[in-house]
Amino acid sequence: MKQFHKLLLVALMSSSIFFVKGQTTGKPGQATATTAAPKGAMSLADSFFKKYKEDGTAAAIDYIFSTNKLFDNNAGVGVLKIKLDSLRQTIGLYTGKDLIGQKNAGNGLYLYSFLVKHENSPLRFTFIFYKPKNDWVLYRFKYDDQLDIELIDAAKIVNKKP
Repeated sequence: MKQFHKLLLVALMSSSIFFVKGQTTGKPGQATATTAAPKGAMSLADSFFKKYKEDGTAAAIDYIFSTNKLFDNNAGVGVLKIKLDSLRQTIGLYTGKDLIGQKNAGNGLYLYSFLVKHENSPLRFTFIFYKPKNDWVLYRFKYDDQLDIELIDAAKIVNKKP
């Protein structure tokens, strides 16, 4: 188990991607069309952003990871908080969020992608929530600052024929 925590910590330090993974059910690749967002899953994201705004990075990260009892890597969470808090110091104060995408796989796995606005530049936060029984829990969390690159790529002329 210690080897797993060391590998997770190394992965965390070299990337801004952070995964929490639990058991899954269902057949791989069976994604369904996006349906109405479940209130419980979205309320976790809303509570995260309220804490992010009012209490800061550490409180928000602690809150969202506390939803999944399978995650017990306090060192990894600490590194994530430090990296995200350091980034926030350069991009300015949080000014709001916009939901920019959502997908689901069945009724128990939902992905939400948010444009997270700061004074100087945006971030993208991606949450995947899982409902193994009665309650929604964080399954994966990722943040990045590559939105502008994706927008530029989307605007390129591809396979243009005269």
